[in-house]
Amino acid sequence: MSEQPARAWRLVLERIESDLLDGRLGPGDRLASERDLATELGVGRSSVREALRVLEVMGLIRTATGSGPQAGAIVIATPSGGMSALLRLQVAAQGFPLHDVVETRLVLEDAVVAALAAADGRDTARAHQLLAAMEGPDLTPGEFLALDAQLHLSLAESSGNAVIAAMMAGLRSSIESYVQEGAASISDWAAMASRLRAEHHALIAAIDAGEADTARALVHAHIAGYYENALGSRLPPSAP
Repeated sequence: MSEQPARAWRLVLERIESDLLDGRLGPGDRLASERDLATELGVGRSSVREALRVLEVMGLIRTATGSGPQAGAIVIATPSGGMSALLRLQVAAQGFPLHDVVETRLVLEDAVVAALAAADGRDTARAHQLLAAMEGPDLTPGEFLALDAQLHLSLAESSGNAVIAAMMAGLRSSIESYVQEGAASISDWAAMASRLRAEHHALIAAIDAGEADTARALVHAHIAGYYENALGSRLPPSAP
């Protein structure tokens, strides 16, 4: 009996997923009422509410009480927040090995810089603002590395790929965590900060010049180099 509620709310999720995949539901559509879903699927209304809470946390619906066109549960087309939240929680719970996080970051950022460099309307204005902020002479290592993380996230957001941007946002806390941890083991932080600044400037310059292959090589060397120097771990070489 104790497993029945779990099975029931999953049944609601499966039904809504099926409706989305088959095109019976889409962005902007309203879900059936709790009462109708419960009756149709033969589950309790509490199970329907549980399923709706899960979907809302995942960023697939928004809910509002009352009556009118904005009330009820409505499918939304911006699920990136849910994906980011899921990744953040998995990372916080140490569900992903750090080495895998870094390798995934390499794959994502390779795609990001290649897409930006190849784009006709590339936008690196935010990246340049962050580069300027990182020149501040009084930045602590923590402040510098927080700007570093923002820089990489800004490139992902400018790439035009919403899935990659959401994944980078979800991994951001883990990235900041291992980067900050590594800083504590660097004996000459000033030299490292100078090196990172130079690498960032070279990377953004390559993107601005439309040099995709150069940008890919630079971002791989930048990420892998810090990981190896700060944490003593090696990563596979960049793909040709």
